[in-house]
Order: sequence, then C-alpha cells, then structure tokens
Amino acid sequence: MGFFVIFYMLLGTFGTTEIVVIVILALLLFGGKKIPELMKGLGTGLKEFRKASENESSEE
Repeated sequence: MGFFVIFYMLLGTFGTTEIVVIVILALLLFGGKKIPELMKGLGTGLKEFRKASENESSEE
C-alpha cells in the first residue's frame, strides 16, 4: 500500500507532458522490444518485494 502512495505522489508532481517525454525517451533508449521485458522484470521484483515485506511483518 505504501508503494502506491509514493507512486501516486510522484505522478502528482509530473504533468502529462513530462510523462509523455519520459515514455518517448524510454522507447528511444531501450527500443520497443525491450520495454515489455523490463516491465516483466519490474513486476517480478515488486512481487518478490511484497512477499518479503509480508513475511517480515508476519514474523513480528
């Protein structure tokens, strides 16, 4: 839950133009074929982070 609050706060400081520029830069840097691979890795990392934080909370 805390991740989503931080994520929302960061997006709140960016306007539509900034987000579009970031997406275009990511496409130019990584290419269209590499982006889904990066997002899959990011999703896997977030899933493992949540699992680890839940395990730590339950141990306390």
